[in-house]
Amino acid sequence: MAWTYLIIAGLLEVVWAYFMKQSAGFTRLWPSVATLGFMGVSFALLALAMRSLPMGTAYTVWTGIGAVGAFIVGAVFLQEHVSLWRVLAAGLIVAGIVLMRLAPGQ
Repeated sequence: MAWTYLIIAGLLEVVWAYFMKQSAGFTRLWPSVATLGFMGVSFALLALAMRSLPMGTAYTVWTGIGAVGAFIVGAVFLQEHVSLWRVLAAGLIVAGIVLMRLAPGQ
């Protein structure tokens, strides 16, 4: 169950990052409220996952999902610049997440 919490927490990190962008530096009320709400749930699920997963594994996977997810959302929905180097960097992050999941002792 810890891995399920962790994956959902990572996906919610992408959601709150998107709403943070939409909040325009916390100057727009509802995107700001959404940011804080999704952030709270994301942190709570991360904390639940950390009950049984090592901190290093949980935090690395959480931030990795958030980083790659935010990159994808930025490219697809916000028309942010995509280059071969940025795609390769995101691929390396995904490879790191997979290795963390497969590593013994986690």
